[in-house]
Amino acid sequence: MIYLVIAVIVVFAIYAVYENVFCLTVRYERFGSGVKIAHVSDLHHRKFGKDNIKLINKIKSENPDLIIVSGDLITRYDTDYSPAETLLKGLHEIAPVYVIYGNHEQSVPKERRAQLGAMFARDHQMVLKNSCVELLVGERLLKIYGLLDNYEIYKKNGGYRDLDVITEKDLEKLLGKCPEGEVLLIAHNPFFGEEYAKWGAKYTFSGHVHGGSLRLFGKAMLSPERSFFPKYSKGVFDFDGKKLLVSAGLGKLRLFNPPEIVIYEI
Repeated sequence: MIYLVIAVIVVFAIYAVYENVFCLTVRYERFGSGVKIAHVSDLHHRKFGKDNIKLINKIKSENPDLIIVSGDLITRYDTDYSPAETLLKGLHEIAPVYVIYGNHEQSVPKERRAQLGAMFARDHQMVLKNSCVELLVGERLLKIYGLLDNYEIYKKNGGYRDLDVITEKDLEKLLGKCPEGEVLLIAHNPFFGEEYAKWGAKYTFSGHVHGGSLRLFGKAMLSPERSFFPKYSKGVFDFDGKKLLVSAGLGKLRLFNPPEIVIYEI
């Protein structure tokens, strides 16, 4: 019996190493046709091959019309942003890139914030901070918003109790009223998916939860806020026809939850 237990542990260990070092998957979601979007989230400084060439080539092979990076490209502890800069340059050569800050970018120490901002500014991708850009794809005009939210929805007074929330009214204060047309919202935190839909976003792109880190039987086990069984951890969620699109991300320790790029056709 003990040999069986040891064998099982060894198999799990080998799989965990594979998933956390070598694995990279592509998940496909189709809601229409005409626009292809590559969604990258929560890299947390992880590398897929030298200069992230494996990640870049995977996305390039999909030939997307635009690339969305929904936050936490780095970690708050990074002092060298050159790997992120190299990745962004590679992605920008494929398609227009739209980036928002996640909670890690927001919590970078004060002495490195200018360095981080300069890195994003150099590489021609569009960093959206409660702002909007329009992109014409064929005859489709996309209105792409990026949310810079209140950090206290992630952490407050050094802990995770009594966190702030985001409401439709908050979104109107930050972004203005949702316009007519095809509106895409990039919002790092998916827990307010209903409010994003109420605001009016047709598609909202989120990450943050890392798929729940550990997934068992397709269920997320743990959120970054140290809560069990978090909702909206990975996948597509529908609110009266408006969709919340949550990536399980690429970085952080994970199990039965492979790192993913998501390709959407809309």
